[in-house]
Amino acid sequence: MQFEGAMLEYRLQKGKDKFEPIYYYTNIDLPQILTRRECEFFIKEGKTYKQLSSAIEDELFVIYVELYEETPMEMQELLCEGIKLEIRELNTSKNHPLITFEYMANHLDILSMIGSIYTYIEDKEWERDSAEIDEDRGVYVLYVTPTGYMLAT
Repeated sequence: MQFEGAMLEYRLQKGKDKFEPIYYYTNIDLPQILTRRECEFFIKEGKTYKQLSSAIEDELFVIYVELYEETPMEMQELLCEGIKLEIRELNTSKNHPLITFEYMANHLDILSMIGSIYTYIEDKEWERDSAEIDEDRGVYVLYVTPTGYMLAT
């Protein structure tokens, strides 16, 4: 198989074993597909989808999703150099406060962060809960919880 200039399709669950294509991407690079597959959530047009599974059909990558929630669309952020990754505390009562963010050079850099179980920010250890790609805002988000562990300095 050749995955250069691959295709990706999101399919929405419409019944027990029935799925309907909802979004289709052509000529998408493999690192971006792999990064998207690592995200449990996908936001587009004010709708949040939860990933159920993924597959490869010849040269078509498929991500199966279910509708999780609908909210008003947020505006896309101003474009800066790189791909934005936000790291947020998983805390619904505080609206998932932003811990930090950075701009990464490519999708493999994003994947290396969201694919790790533990992340250290200012010597404090955080455990991964989930990740999302928010196309409405043009960012990836990593949700973490504090473990209470501090790196010795």
